Amino acid sequence: MIHILGLFCIFCVSALVGRGAFCLIEKLKRKEDQNLAISREKKEELVAQYVQEINDSEGIIITEYRGLSVPQLQELRAKIREAQGSYAVVKNTLAKRALEEVGLPTADDLLTGPVGLGFCHQNLPGVAKVMTDFAKGNDLMVIKGGLIGKSVIDEAGVKELTKLPPIEVVRAQLLGLLNTPASQLVGTLNAPASQFVGVLSGGVRQLVNVLNAYASKNPEEAA
Repeated sequence: MIHILGLFCIFCVSALVGRGAFCLIEKLKRKEDQNLAISREKKEELVAQYVQEINDSEGIIITEYRGLSVPQLQELRAKIREAQGSYAVVKNTLAKRALEEVGLPTADDLLTGPVGLGFCHQNLPGVAKVMTDFAKGNDLMVIKGGLIGKSVIDEAGVKELTKLPPIEVVRAQLLGLLNTPASQLVGTLNAPASQFVGVLSGGVRQLVNVLNAYASKNPEEAA
């Protein structure tokens, strides 16, 4: 009788333990499903934020982010804000999705490893200069390249951007070139190739390239 009672007690305890374990597993599963749902929701939110930043930008500077301290990151973001831009450490897969959504190259070769993006809202040369200068004095951030319109540029291209004036000045200079008297313009076009290259060398030629990139991103501004 005692033996049977002992077996019954063991059975009851086992049943209770089993039921408790089952409930615990179900609870953990529900929590996991909830976390996954939040994760998907967060991902969509991040993609939407990236899309908004891209649409508001004249260009994007891509950096390798190696783990700046909080004060360093705050300093960088403050300087970029002063230059009319913003900086965000991004998830590469989500950043690529955002670029695809707006019809821009995904820059697969640049969006690898830990990445931070500098969004140039209204002053592309200014933001490029701030980020380039910051990288010179800090090994924890490396300039990898960027996106100007639908063109992918390398680190050297970003450095060239720092030499350009603001877009308003660029447009004024090009307008001045287009308003050159016809005889002078024809003379320039008929000049030997070496002289013509000299006219378009350095700043002006770079300005033309940048404006073409701007036009490909914002066709309505090119009208």
